Amino acid sequence: MKDYRINTKCVQSGYRPSNGEPRQIPIIQSTTFKYDTSEAMGKLFDLEASGYFYSRLQNPTCDMVAAKIADLEGGSAGMLTSSGQAANFFALFNICENGSHIVASSTIYGGTFNLIAVTMAKMGIEVTFVSPDASEEELDAAFKENTRAMFGESIANPALTVLDIEKFARVAHAHNVPLIVDNTFPTPVHLRPIEWGADIVTHSTTKYMDGHGSAIGGAIVDSGNFDWMAYGDRYKGLTTPDESYHGITYAEKFGQGGAFITKCTAQLMRDFGCSQSPQSAYLLNLGLESLHVRMKRHFKNGLGVAEYLKDNDKVENVSFPHLKSDKYYDLAMKYMPKGGCGVVSFEIKGGRKAAEKFMKNLKLIAIETHVADARTCCLNPATSTHRQLTDEQLAEAGIPAGLIRISCGLEDKDDLIEDLSQAFESI
Repeated sequence: MKDYRINTKCVQSGYRPSNGEPRQIPIIQSTTFKYDTSEAMGKLFDLEASGYFYSRLQNPTCDMVAAKIADLEGGSAGMLTSSGQAANFFALFNICENGSHIVASSTIYGGTFNLIAVTMAKMGIEVTFVSPDASEEELDAAFKENTRAMFGESIANPALTVLDIEKFARVAHAHNVPLIVDNTFPTPVHLRPIEWGADIVTHSTTKYMDGHGSAIGGAIVDSGNFDWMAYGDRYKGLTTPDESYHGITYAEKFGQGGAFITKCTAQLMRDFGCSQSPQSAYLLNLGLESLHVRMKRHFKNGLGVAEYLKDNDKVENVSFPHLKSDKYYDLAMKYMPKGGCGVVSFEIKGGRKAAEKFMKNLKLIAIETHVADARTCCLNPATSTHRQLTDEQLAEAGIPAGLIRISCGLEDKDDLIEDLSQAFESI
């Protein structure tokens, strides 16, 4: 549906029923599929025919939803995973191996930072973290002969830094490696990284895409723009025969637009099994159908709350890229002129104790380890996810003890502000 606008794609893309077929995406809740002959199944195993044989690798419901997300991002192919964490791991590990090197933005989500810095390091994959504000010369210096990928988040969680995608893509391509961008927070409604030079896009679909806190999931979209064969000596997993899968050379058999996702499915999903359930994919699609409507409200509420917090004398500072006073305002307007997300980070005066008392007195806004939900929620890392750290250690990590992350939902903006206001009165 490439000729349709994003609003229409949210509703219609991925599945178009024929005469007499179900109007809604059907839930194919089956682990396996029947065939009349072993020859027919053999063609599936050889990737000579399209179809399904086991839902750990592929499932019709999941593929329909993945096709919608790929269309929304403007990519050539897509796949669903069991979580956003799995999506980022698959996207990187699909082109990295023991001895590879990754260049990554330093302000990415803590779970992804740990994945790359600790877990993938145990696999022999090293990383150099760079500031999202680094100059092209500084980014250039981070690359090595064995660098195989560059990674960043379009809007970082929870730092809310905005990635200069064009700059990162320019440097990545100068070194003949792809740029992978996690686009969870703005979603393709407000930003499509592929249009700015990104090669692979990932999502935690658990967040805005689902939007209702109902199903964990992830997604990977390939732009189809990176020429793997041109750099065959770097990406041998795509450009040489895969002896674990009948000697297939993915880039030759499936082309520039299909090789990455096919290898990711046939090899990594086969071996790691991080598949999304058909039921979760169905719920995800329900969320996608209203994504274009909800993102506007999330952003409007986020901006309203950020403006209120900016003028509150009990607040030290506020981070929200679309605030004119924010250091990332110009980048936000370049990449996301129609809006970003509904997440706001602010530092409350009085540190850990003030934050704890403030949040204890919230009535409408819930304390949760979640973001990007229809319901507004908030979190103070110092008293929850990072409670093992001292105030000094928190400061070193760039997380002030009084930092609060609030994810603005779909409620009335004035009710959110009134709830914040009465909570401030307690400190």
